[in-house]
Amino acid sequence: MRMNDIDSAYDLVIVGGGVTGAGVFHQAVHLGLKLLLVESQDFAWGTSSRSSKMVHGGLRYLKEGTFLLTRSAVKERQRMLSAYPGLVTPLDFIMPIYKNYGPSKTTIKTGLSIYSLMAGQRQHCFFNRETTLEMVRGICPDALASSVGFMDAQVDDARLVLRLIFDACDMGGHALNYTAAVKIDRDRQGRVRAVQIKEADTGNQRQIATSVVINATGAFVEKLHPSPVKGFHIRPLRGSHLIFPGDSLDLDRVISFIHPRDRRPVFLFPWEGCLVLGTTDMDFKGNLEQDPSISNQEIDYLMEGLGFIFPHLDLGVDNALSSICGVRPVLSKKKKQASKESREHVVWKDKGLVTVTGGKLTTFSLLAKDALRAAGAWLPKPEKGKKPQDHLKWHSGRLGLSPGQLLRLQGRYGARAEAMTDLFNSRASECVGSSHTLWAELIHGARAEQVRHLSDLLLRRVRIGLVLPNGGMDIMDRIQKQVSPFLDWDPDQWKTEILNYKQLWDRAYSPRPGQG
Repeated sequence: MRMNDIDSAYDLVIVGGGVTGAGVFHQAVHLGLKLLLVESQDFAWGTSSRSSKMVHGGLRYLKEGTFLLTRSAVKERQRMLSAYPGLVTPLDFIMPIYKNYGPSKTTIKTGLSIYSLMAGQRQHCFFNRETTLEMVRGICPDALASSVGFMDAQVDDARLVLRLIFDACDMGGHALNYTAAVKIDRDRQGRVRAVQIKEADTGNQRQIATSVVINATGAFVEKLHPSPVKGFHIRPLRGSHLIFPGDSLDLDRVISFIHPRDRRPVFLFPWEGCLVLGTTDMDFKGNLEQDPSISNQEIDYLMEGLGFIFPHLDLGVDNALSSICGVRPVLSKKKKQASKESREHVVWKDKGLVTVTGGKLTTFSLLAKDALRAAGAWLPKPEKGKKPQDHLKWHSGRLGLSPGQLLRLQGRYGARAEAMTDLFNSRASECVGSSHTLWAELIHGARAEQVRHLSDLLLRRVRIGLVLPNGGMDIMDRIQKQVSPFLDWDPDQWKTEILNYKQLWDRAYSPRPGQG
């Protein structure tokens, strides 16, 4: 879909194609509203593809006294596990407890008891020193007393956003990537009457009539709606990760440990056949319009933490496959350390312009509900919307897929997974390199998911740009051969796309950005 394909008027225009905007879009389509979502970059371009991939309550929020945020997040975790099997998956955690370092067993037990109470079931247990050393080979043994195991969940963040957006599109919504909202038009009483949108590659502009705009642009929200609270503004905070090959360490769960430098929790966890180390938490000073990249300071911090918890692990940053850096939209008066800032969200209203920002990946649905509730005064009376299509009941053997692969596809693509069935009689049922991604997913992304650039396909539609060596450049010839029939690119544009992708990967996603 392009700008010329959409209508001239909508009940609601949503600005922002991250998880919050996608959540609003997905919920609003059930109200029978005529909807348009616009995103100035690609869907999930920002932090919604660069997060820690965790769906969790956040134990650290208990320590800070934000019990309501933790309780809401725990309930949302349970909801998402039920609503998106195969996309949101349970994940075991283990946290070592040291005699002379970090929180005590009593403190941890108290926090996890509250955590379990919020979830409605006990979800933690303790392991003695010997069992801990057996479960996590190579962990620092000095002063190790015991450990605690507990359960949370994990998600492919970009695929969650895309699932929400394309589900809503299939129910009647319209969504455009690479299309920016550049101006809100108002009538003489100051009420929203239209939004001006601009297409990135052509520069074409259109005026879209609407009485409601929901601004869900994350760290960019104050461009459309300056904060109405004096001294209370967006504080962009960067969080970075390093991604290592999965065979770097035999680890089947998240290990959560306290960093020796600043006593922050840091995680090392399995994801997509790899191991992810993160995250950092510091002020972002760069250009928000460009892909952010991990800094040398953050690399040193993460590797210092890894060396502390696994002192004999022969693993350096040069062993990493890639890096990611996301920018969190935190509302702040800048009176706290970055890691102490609240992750709660805010909603502002201004005569048809509703802004929602803050929050965390796990609570995206709550942000969406609050934004739609705030917009209710300007929206038409809700009608009964279309029902989402049920999950497919495939026979995995007929398609050459394992039950796990089948569940994965259903979770990531919903009813659209049926569009892939014509691909499984060929080599498209194979995995791409060492990744968990099927060639069928790559082809489906190219032909059905609004790919404008090669980076859209390799970094967000699928994640092989993060989990394969050199961003997948080593198999670029086969990638081009498989997807070129579905992308309207001539040979010159293919050369440009490959060059631009390589330069972007070197600058923002390599283990040492700018040095590739």
